[in-house]
Amino acid sequence: MDDRLPELGDLEREVMQLVWADGPVTAEIVRERLSRRLKESTVRTVLRRLEEKGYVNHTVDGRTYVYHAAEPRARVAAKAVQRIVDWFCNGSIEEVLVGMVDNKMLDQQQLRSLADQVAKAKKARGVKKE
Repeated sequence: MDDRLPELGDLEREVMQLVWADGPVTAEIVRERLSRRLKESTVRTVLRRLEEKGYVNHTVDGRTYVYHAAEPRARVAAKAVQRIVDWFCNGSIEEVLVGMVDNKMLDQQQLRSLADQVAKAKKARGVKKE
């Protein structure tokens, strides 16, 4: 999957949420679970476009296409956040996090959890404490 994934429309995002939550899925399963009623051919078109954009892959079971996410939701979300960081903060994730703290988007418990996760990641990578 490309690091620079194309943006998604509302329907594509809704379909991706279903793929991540319920995957692997068929066009029929997606059609049944969507909040709006669409023809199966429309759902197949959306899934094909998601595949062209690099969000899903498919396998074939008999004559049925079975779709699954090309990457986990968290990795795709991280790439989207990286794009925002690059656009608005010149690549500084620290600036984004400070902004989130300043705007009370993260509470003390979330900050501690984030710090713990950073420490674990550093340890796993063999990075020394500063």
